[in-house]
Amino acid sequence: MLPVNPPTRLLMGPGPITADPRVLRALSTPLVGQYDPWMTETMNRTQEAYRRVLGTRNDATVLVDGTSRAGIEAALVSLLAPGDSVLVPVFGRFGHLLVEIAGRAGAMVHTIEAEWGQVFPTSVIEEAIARVRPKVLAIVQGDTSTTMNQPLDELGAVCARYGVLFYTDVTASVGGNPLEVDAWGIDAVSAGLQKCLGGPSGSAPVSLSPAAVAVLDTRRSIEAGIREPGDDVSDEPIRSNYLDLGMILDYWGPRRLNHHTEAASMLYAADECARILLEEGRDAVVARHALAGRAMLEGVRGLGLAVFGDVGHKMHNVVAVEIPDEVQGDAVRSAMLEDHGIEIGTSFGPLHGRVWRIGTMGYNARKDTVVTTLAALEQCLRRGGRSVPQGGGVDAALDVYAAQDTARPADRAALPVAAPAGAPA
Repeated sequence: MLPVNPPTRLLMGPGPITADPRVLRALSTPLVGQYDPWMTETMNRTQEAYRRVLGTRNDATVLVDGTSRAGIEAALVSLLAPGDSVLVPVFGRFGHLLVEIAGRAGAMVHTIEAEWGQVFPTSVIEEAIARVRPKVLAIVQGDTSTTMNQPLDELGAVCARYGVLFYTDVTASVGGNPLEVDAWGIDAVSAGLQKCLGGPSGSAPVSLSPAAVAVLDTRRSIEAGIREPGDDVSDEPIRSNYLDLGMILDYWGPRRLNHHTEAASMLYAADECARILLEEGRDAVVARHALAGRAMLEGVRGLGLAVFGDVGHKMHNVVAVEIPDEVQGDAVRSAMLEDHGIEIGTSFGPLHGRVWRIGTMGYNARKDTVVTTLAALEQCLRRGGRSVPQGGGVDAALDVYAAQDTARPADRAALPVAAPAGAPA
């Protein structure tokens, strides 16, 4: 049998991305039992770290052992009882995922849809909430299928006016884009490590407001094998055992009720992801992603390529590049991987085969990775039959970095994202 020996890749797609070496080292450290005092302290420390990462003081901030989809499903299956009404604004593939999961939970799902490449005005969502009167609003913040970043900062107040719980999936956006769970009035949020947090897939941070926890409390049910006199037993428990956030909160809480065996290595990775981000500073990490994303955006434009969607609402950390007619999209992606060891992505649904998605996130949100990727893309485009300006992508990206370096600190955040006059849209 062959040992595990994956090839060296630079992962510049929409995620997963190249994990930070510090996180890989954390993954290789020794296992400790789930009730060891050191493990308990690590769990407590990790909870506090993710409160800071997410911008919340929610006591109910934990990790769900599983990929980011496990976090999404845990939130929805725990908040939505069969027959409950949920509103899902869909503007890409992952909005459809929320619809799928909520439907399987037995909820009555209502949707509104925006054209892929656009986001929703707050007024459109408010009108739908007033019409549907859902128990939960469930929306994605950053949808990597379209690269769009839905504004959330006004939605919490809207939900509060109508007595609606506000859930959002921030897997693709957290760390690289502004997020303020408490200030924006978000009741439930779930995330993943494999994008801007610079880790592997396999752990899903989740945070719940007191209002969301109160909903869980109406369905709490302690399983028989660990139940004590006076513990809750519900006739209508949460429909998943593994993803029951009520039981997961009891596992992470003071009682430490046994629910599952903690994925120790993933806990270490999640802890290190948060530590790295907080050491750099939340605002600094967002600014680094904004800069790398701006450099990649101008770089692909410098190659004469068009960018898909409403750039004014694009996530900092991924750009959708329209595939030019002269080349075969999959052939260019294969050449990037085989000749340069660089992975970029395609997309889904109506965008499959129409765009490449290039990510600049986490450990890869750096000048050298941006420049390396653009140089390789130029070469692959040229060999694939597309005439491109020699050095146009690299020069445009380096100009963005140079402008950032020479700007006064107060001016740096205001550097333009929009294309210069005459550049491709």
